[in-house]
Amino acid sequence: MHTSLDHEKLEVYQQSLEFITWTLPLLDQVPAGASVRNQLDRASTSIPLNIAEGNGKFTSADRCRFFDNACGSALECAACLDVMVAKQFVEPDDVQEGKTMLVKIASMLFGLIRANSDVRVFEESPTYAIKKE
Repeated sequence: MHTSLDHEKLEVYQQSLEFITWTLPLLDQVPAGASVRNQLDRASTSIPLNIAEGNGKFTSADRCRFFDNACGSALECAACLDVMVAKQFVEPDDVQEGKTMLVKIASMLFGLIRANSDVRVFEESPTYAIKKE
């Protein structure tokens, strides 16, 4: 019998673990002393940890705070990939798959924040009309 916790059932949690797995060979290309290597490792680890902790909270505000932190870590990971390219540790093509994964993760986290938020204000898509005179 396999027991799973609620956060393990979330697709965004599974995707964040896949991103961590994806980073491993990339991190091997970066010198051990490079601060961006440690930063990407820590930020990528922070995503699923915050998702798990947030999913276990009982109030909407608490859940949103942790999901927001996870989203911030995903954006931080994207910046780390940019830094790795800028410092010529990796090629731009080497990070494209990771960037695509992060866009998906951030989008899912925004959805979780929106679904769990009872106090945030969101704008609806504007409808524009051309006024003829």
